[in-house]
Amino acid sequence: MDAVKISPKFQVVIPKKVRESMQLKPGQQLQVIEYGNRVELIPTQSVESMRGFLRGINTAFEREDERL
Repeated sequence: MDAVKISPKFQVVIPKKVRESMQLKPGQQLQVIEYGNRVELIPTQSVESMRGFLRGINTAFEREDERL
């Protein structure tokens, strides 16, 4: 786990090892989520890149009556 410091402008630098492993690019947008006592940065994905990601999902399950 790498530690980072918050600058006077409230900026942080994502460590190079993390940037490379997650293939983050300059200008890429991240969603910032407060989760309990931590901050999570989640890379946003375009709709085009998510096309087909649910292919093969099992939709054969019984629905609750009030959900029909």
